[in-house]
Amino acid sequence: MSQLFTAFRLGELELPNRIVIAPMCQYSAEDGCASDWHLMHLGQLAISGAGLLILEATAVEPAGRITPQDLGLWSDANEAALRRVLAAVRRHAPIPIGVQLSHAGRKASSRAPWEGGSLLRPDEGGWDCVAPSAVPHGDAEPPPHALDAAGLQRIRQAFVDAAKRAVRLGLDLIELHAAHGYLLHQFLSPLSNRRDDAYGGSLENRMRFVLEVFDAVRAAVPARVPVGVRLSATDWVDNGWDPAQSAALCAALEPRGCAYAHVSSGGLSPRQAITVGPGYQVGFAESIRRHVSMPVIAVGLITEAEQAEAIVADGRADLVALARAMLYDPRWPWHAAARLGAQVTAPPQYWRCQPSAHKALFGSTRVGQR
Repeated sequence: MSQLFTAFRLGELELPNRIVIAPMCQYSAEDGCASDWHLMHLGQLAISGAGLLILEATAVEPAGRITPQDLGLWSDANEAALRRVLAAVRRHAPIPIGVQLSHAGRKASSRAPWEGGSLLRPDEGGWDCVAPSAVPHGDAEPPPHALDAAGLQRIRQAFVDAAKRAVRLGLDLIELHAAHGYLLHQFLSPLSNRRDDAYGGSLENRMRFVLEVFDAVRAAVPARVPVGVRLSATDWVDNGWDPAQSAALCAALEPRGCAYAHVSSGGLSPRQAITVGPGYQVGFAESIRRHVSMPVIAVGLITEAEQAEAIVADGRADLVALARAMLYDPRWPWHAAARLGAQVTAPPQYWRCQPSAHKALFGSTRVGQR
């Protein structure tokens, strides 16, 4: 029996299998509002047969967007636009849906990747960035503004307010983005956090803001809604954030009620030296799993059904997350189930598409035609 296609629980949320669609920025929103592109994009992913779909990095305030086209959840208009998209998706797909709440910090105010991804100055339609310290992401970029006490409080509250909007939208799960060099990750890493107050210096101090944001969000939403954290296990830079510190963070999050750790890596520094290959980040998830009992999600060039099956069956992670592989093949879970002799849920409009060699792929279906 395939372990990848067994059910799993994240807190009170039951997933039909261990396949997670990781957050993937689309840079296609309008003033933070979900667009028709999101309806098309999420619609196809929602009927993929995966166990969980997590919406892209969603900014908690306008200044927290990576690009001017980022999805947001800071306003009534943002909430209404996303409600429209979710309502359409849910009419046809039972998949649990979560959201990743984010603030880009010093990596905000950028062009979309297909426009080069470089910093947008205020006179080009960008804005001034904030960060733990006045340390720019790139050497040629202006330094961000170091957050003061009022700024920290504003951003904590922005995460809470966005989480409450997510609950009103009926989203099933909340993920806090503390990875890929964005604001919460910037507080964690000594490369970007040069503060000399209670939020900088020691590991305990550098973790403080992330833990405060987590505590505030966890307290603000019902217990039935799992709250997890996406983290970069390493900066891939000497003297930066590393796996040992990541394990310490997860050990601090677990007793606070963290539902899971979603383990990625990198993104903080242009100096990163990453060794890329199939499953290149899975070892980080496996290492963290040895230090905590909460579920761990592995991600990073997981592209083959047998590869994903082995990660779960061998106990290296509890779930696997796919991103680019799902964009390339939105029916990846169907094809994986066929190869592993498992079953997935599919809309009845598609039941007739099962290949003759996989007649049980969609479970017990009865399709006739006059």
